[in-house]
Amino acid sequence: MTATDPALTALANGWAALSLLHGRIETHIERALQSAHDLTVREYSLLDVLSRQHSGEGGHLQMKQVADAVVLSQSATTRLVTRLEDRGLLSRYLCPTDRRGIYTDVTEAGLTLLQQARPTNDAALREALDEAAKNPELAPLVTAVKAMNLTRPT
Repeated sequence: MTATDPALTALANGWAALSLLHGRIETHIERALQSAHDLTVREYSLLDVLSRQHSGEGGHLQMKQVADAVVLSQSATTRLVTRLEDRGLLSRYLCPTDRRGIYTDVTEAGLTLLQQARPTNDAALREALDEAAKNPELAPLVTAVKAMNLTRPT
């Protein structure tokens, strides 16, 4: 029988708790967004990321940057963009300075849906965190998340 390093065991337990918290939050938000706005968490995240673009230098994201921001592969991101484009929520166009590049913008319909969905997302996040805080294993992580108090970029 081999000895287990207590530090590694604690690290693994912490990772498991973080993964559990993430899964619970994502599931709760997913249900809320689906029922109220017919959006998945990934679709909401993509609309949110793309809505923050600007027309200044470096203001538009390349597909790899978008994929990194929504934590998907480039191919999965492209499929997601296509789905939202088919729904009229996104549009694509060629980069004016590099004809090989394709940019994606949120349409007015996409911005409207995002604006309607944001309060649902935020409320579901608060609910999921409040529920998780009742679990002694997750409470310290909830405290850490709430302490971050990050403001949404405009």
